[in-house]
Amino acid sequence: MRGGRVSRIAAWVPLGAVVLGCAGATLEAPDYSNVPKWTTRALPEARGDFRVGADGKRVAVRYKGWTTRDFGAFRTYAYDDARPEPAVQKAAIPAGVTGDPKTGRALFRNRSKGPCTGCHLIPGDDVWPAGSVGPDQSTIGDRKLPDAYLYQLVYDPRVVFPNTSMPPWGAAGGLKPEEIVHLVAYLQTLKGPLPPEKDPDRNPFTRKKPVGFGDNLDPTNNPGVLLAEGAETLWAAKGPAGKACADCHAGGAAKAMRGVATRYPKFVKAYGRVMSVEDFLTVHGPDTTGRPYPAQSADNLNLTMHVKMASNGLPVDLDTASPEARAALARGKATFYRRVGERNHACADCHTPDKGANKFLGGRLLGNVFDGFTKHFPLWRTSQAEVWDMRKRFQWCMTPLGMNMLPADAVEYAELEMFLTTFDQGKPLSVPGIRH
Repeated sequence: MRGGRVSRIAAWVPLGAVVLGCAGATLEAPDYSNVPKWTTRALPEARGDFRVGADGKRVAVRYKGWTTRDFGAFRTYAYDDARPEPAVQKAAIPAGVTGDPKTGRALFRNRSKGPCTGCHLIPGDDVWPAGSVGPDQSTIGDRKLPDAYLYQLVYDPRVVFPNTSMPPWGAAGGLKPEEIVHLVAYLQTLKGPLPPEKDPDRNPFTRKKPVGFGDNLDPTNNPGVLLAEGAETLWAAKGPAGKACADCHAGGAAKAMRGVATRYPKFVKAYGRVMSVEDFLTVHGPDTTGRPYPAQSADNLNLTMHVKMASNGLPVDLDTASPEARAALARGKATFYRRVGERNHACADCHTPDKGANKFLGGRLLGNVFDGFTKHFPLWRTSQAEVWDMRKRFQWCMTPLGMNMLPADAVEYAELEMFLTTFDQGKPLSVPGIRH
């Protein structure tokens, strides 16, 4: 599939034929009965709250620049959300609608609809960056597939491919039936021979993979290091209660916190739940110093990096054996494979090697969960010019897929992060990271 265009056409598989492998085929049945209710301590924009708009409808309160659309019609990661996946639906082409290829191409590229080019390559210099999660559709018209078959694959491909990663666009309401007719008309026009590519980066099958940002612990390279080091002032400053972190943890964070972060996320008995360092600070900081450390606040993120830097170079040493840890990991794994949102996607659809991992989603190369994601978090995001922790990454991943955010300090996110951290077990921490 990654050779020349001729070999990819020969190996073409129909739209959406990406199959979930054995890694997620058998899940330990998780027990949700003892998961505690949690009152969020996150910033308002990080809580997943809603307000009533001028039209009387719910409007989401999210980070600046993020969509405010309410995705309440679609299931989430919340443990008390018992809704199933959307039912699989057979569909027939609506009568009386004539497909327009020009309209179909515009829909294929429409970012508010997908875009389809995030997963599929099609011809055109304006198609950039195209993705490779799904098969190259540049010559699908040469296949002479029936319109009805293509319509079904776009409306709900699970009828043909039960384990596909492709969203059920029609069944979930992301595309109207007449829009799918236009898409089918456009797909039928895609025939060879194709002109030679002018730009190898336009084509995800020939595009070079990103090379990274060099030494993430070099402060001249990573602004996050300066923020983390600057949090020593916060560490030493007395809060409203008259105490500082330094009063209970002698010798400075570099000495007092050495090795601590390697064990997080972990089950914290005092609070009856799994917590990351960030979660723990939201309650421990105010309890001991009187200073608030709400989740997603600059103080929380910077102090978290400061604490974690004390363990840089030490291997992740997660508890995976205790009854509490085993139960939490079973729930975290179930969340990783749970399909949610308008697009009916799971983390596994993008980040396992038999699905989207190591392929391009638009211009973004999708990471492989088995390589580990967590040992560099929190990290500096060059595209956002700010520090993000793993929780904001979760919220950012799922919002475009049509799922309402959970609070950043939600137990569900903590246990998902714990599950992901198992893939970094034994690997050295290196915080803060730097990513685009």
